[in-house]
Amino acid sequence: MENRRRRVPALAPEERRQALIAATIPLLHEHGLDVSTRQIATAAGVAEGTIFGVFESKNSLVVCSVIQALDPQVTLDALEAIDRSLPLRSRLAEAAELIHARFAENAQLLTAARKLILAGQSGDPEAQSRMFSSRERLRDALISVIEPDAALLRRPPHAVAQMLLLFCGANTYGPFGDPDSFRGTELVSLLLDGFLVKDDDKRGAQ
Repeated sequence: MENRRRRVPALAPEERRQALIAATIPLLHEHGLDVSTRQIATAAGVAEGTIFGVFESKNSLVVCSVIQALDPQVTLDALEAIDRSLPLRSRLAEAAELIHARFAENAQLLTAARKLILAGQSGDPEAQSRMFSSRERLRDALISVIEPDAALLRRPPHAVAQMLLLFCGANTYGPFGDPDSFRGTELVSLLLDGFLVKDDDKRGAQ
C-alpha cells in the first residue's frame, strides 16, 4: 500500500502568535514600521491570511512584537549584577555600557515604540502602560546602582539616572549622536565632571 505523507499538525493559536512575533521582530529591526504583512508571512513560512487568523491587524502584531522585543529584563538583571562595592565611577561606567548597548541594539524598535505606542497611535492603552512600566523599571534599576553614593552627588540619584538615560538615548539614535566617542567611561566622565578642565588636570599636563 502506498505510504501517505503524514500531515503536519497545525499550531495552536498561542503557538502561532509566538511564531509570528518571532518572525516579526528581526524584520522590525531592519525595516521599522514599514515592514509589510507579506514580509512577515514569508519569514514565518505561512500564508499572509494566517496573520489575521490570530491577530486583529498588522498593527496589533507589530505592537505585540515591539513589547516583547523591548522587554528590559535582561538589562535589569545585568544592572542588578553590578558590584555595589565598586567606586561610583566604575559602577556608572558599567551601567552606561549596558544602557548604551540596549539602545543601540534596539534603535529601530525604540523609534517604533515612540511613534506607535508611547504616542498613543496604537489605540492600545495596555500596551502603552506596559511600555511606560518598562521605562520606569529600567530607570529604577539604574537608580539602585547610583544610590549607595548619593551623598557624593549634588543632584538626587533619580535625576542622575534620568540624565544618563537621556544622553544614551540621544547619543544612540539622535541626529547628533556620536556613540563611538561618548559611551562607558567617557560618558560617565562627562556626566560627573563636565567639560571644564580642572586645575589639577592643567598642572598634570605641564
